[in-house]
Amino acid sequence: MPAAHDQPDERPQPQDGPVRYHRRGPVATVTMDRPEYRNAQNSAMTYALDRAFYRAAADDSVKVVVLAGAGEHFSAGHDIGTPRRDAHLSFERTAGLWWDHSDKQGAESRYARESEVYLGMCRRWRELPKPVIASVQGACVAGGLMLAWVCDLIVASEDAFFADPVVRMGIPGVEYFAHPWVMPPRIAKEFLYTGDRMTARRAHEVGMVNRVVPRAELALHTMELAERIAVMPRMGLALAKRAVNQAEDLQGLHSGLDSVFGLHHLAHAHNAETAADPLGGMDVRAMKEDSA
Repeated sequence: MPAAHDQPDERPQPQDGPVRYHRRGPVATVTMDRPEYRNAQNSAMTYALDRAFYRAAADDSVKVVVLAGAGEHFSAGHDIGTPRRDAHLSFERTAGLWWDHSDKQGAESRYARESEVYLGMCRRWRELPKPVIASVQGACVAGGLMLAWVCDLIVASEDAFFADPVVRMGIPGVEYFAHPWVMPPRIAKEFLYTGDRMTARRAHEVGMVNRVVPRAELALHTMELAERIAVMPRMGLALAKRAVNQAEDLQGLHSGLDSVFGLHHLAHAHNAETAADPLGGMDVRAMKEDSA
């Protein structure tokens, strides 16, 4: 008879702000739940994701984690213009030792905040000692790439597309700059230089995506893969993940993230001096029109 913790947990579970958490047997699904804003990531969502990943890590009944987005899109990136944009607010810091940003100004504020909610959290989520699968549909843009890239595997629907259009802001790429590790360097340069959308099929061709499936079957295929992985020994999975992550770091990923994070903030500072704002005067509408 199966152990109690192997049974699906279908009971309603409390929602943590803009993130839903659900366990089915050995698979925990963490779902971003701001579909009306294409799952744009405000701080409330980022910290809710952090709590959900900690919950999955601490639960011995969970062997594999799935990261998904509610609605038509996985994530349109960082929240730069919704009514609940909360970049100015203070949150309890969990990913680093930088000071609170909310009462600071200029680069001191932005660097402290992004060290916490973008680079720091993404690095920590990458090290979660259980396999994490991104289930991607629709838009996976800018900050959405960061969330997908920290996952071990990516299953994409046929309608998924990927883009990092922030060079239009004068910025060299998103804060978690894994571009040359998730795709060949020349492809990464084209991806950044043009800001064009990369289809799921093309992402699969260049090795950024593991599988491409029909949109209607995305959840099914992702769960089947997660359950297949979940039969493996937990320690074996954790060590295999650590081994590959260490190999990436020996190839320069860790130091590369640090170096480009500095360039990213140089760009923000340059924009603040020469343009309308640290985003180069680009708002949600302008970015959406340019990347269409």
